[in-house]
Amino acid sequence: MLPRRISGLIKQRRSEGVRRNVSASLVPAFYTDPARSTEHVELPRRRQRSERKPLVTAVNELKRRARSERQSRQVVREITLRPPENGLLVKRLVPVAHEVYNARQVLFGCALRVLDNVPVHVCRVCGEVHVGTVPHLIRTCDVAGSLASKEHSWARGGIEHVLPLVESFHLYDRLGRAVSHEERLLVDRIPAVVELCIQAGVDVPEYPTKRRIFPVYNVAGKMIDFERKFPRDYSNGKDIQTHGFWEKKNSQRCSVSQPFPYADSAQGIATQGMEAWEKLRSGVSKLMTEYIAQTCGFCPEVQVGIKGHRARICQAYKHQMRDGQHAWQEATLDDLVPPVYVWHVPDARSGKPLMNELRRYYGKLPAVVELFSQAGASIDEAYRGMMRGDVTVPELDEEKLVI
Repeated sequence: MLPRRISGLIKQRRSEGVRRNVSASLVPAFYTDPARSTEHVELPRRRQRSERKPLVTAVNELKRRARSERQSRQVVREITLRPPENGLLVKRLVPVAHEVYNARQVLFGCALRVLDNVPVHVCRVCGEVHVGTVPHLIRTCDVAGSLASKEHSWARGGIEHVLPLVESFHLYDRLGRAVSHEERLLVDRIPAVVELCIQAGVDVPEYPTKRRIFPVYNVAGKMIDFERKFPRDYSNGKDIQTHGFWEKKNSQRCSVSQPFPYADSAQGIATQGMEAWEKLRSGVSKLMTEYIAQTCGFCPEVQVGIKGHRARICQAYKHQMRDGQHAWQEATLDDLVPPVYVWHVPDARSGKPLMNELRRYYGKLPAVVELFSQAGASIDEAYRGMMRGDVTVPELDEEKLVI
């Protein structure tokens, strides 16, 4: 009787011989190539209407921090604060803030130019977005008021569907008190990314902010600020125009960024937009490691700063029990720069719509990435697992042969 190891080698040789005799013509067109196979990335599922966003920090860790802070307040001593908690800027992140601010302007400029060639469609009922000439036929419209067949009712979309605008209250002093409900119409609301860049060191004339020279001290849980409430050139509003936000008459309006030279071809503009998207995402991620932002656990509201505002404008699940107040928690990158995931079109030039029977072979991409990819830009390797790049979509008559 042969040893177990030798018998195993004989079986392996036989199986290899059988595989070598298989003709290559029998391999179907939807065969997955191991050389270009990537790990499939699961997208975050759609939350239920009554479900809260997942917390960045665990509840037990938040309770532990609260207990330690409560114990530290009982001892009258100075607590050392580091930038940006003491009101000063993090100097190493000031160039990153300028890069993010400029990348955002370039991204919107490129998206507006590409939208002239690549159409965007949005469902009138559920709000799903599709990028491409022909809308898809995947029946995923499952909301109140939709058809029984779950088919979408398409309309022409715009840049607000590809790059949704997330706004935040502009704070003159990011360490000051929160915006109250009575002040919700008196304080300007600007894009959250712009507010994050302003707090990180970008100076915008229309939206001034307090730049401290001396740090803020924390003694027994109380913030002690030795600087004046308003700057020395404050003149009680005599030289401020009635429109705009604190825009002085004698001040010269200066642009933060220089005019960006866009490429001549559509493919070049799409490549520039793809690079700006990656710079924006990576830069905001770096800024959020030091500068905190808050988001509501039930609605898309965002407030850049150490605390959320007190405006009672939440209309999400059971907002009556909270009197319209937001359930604030720590924000993530997707809260400030939300990626709208759309179905990826493998061959946009064919003109064929995506079929509902083949939906399990299609991948997804952020809408802005899909927009620039159809205009000719190359897709980064980080999106390969998301777009199912290792799977070849079969034809309808071949789908029943798939194992």
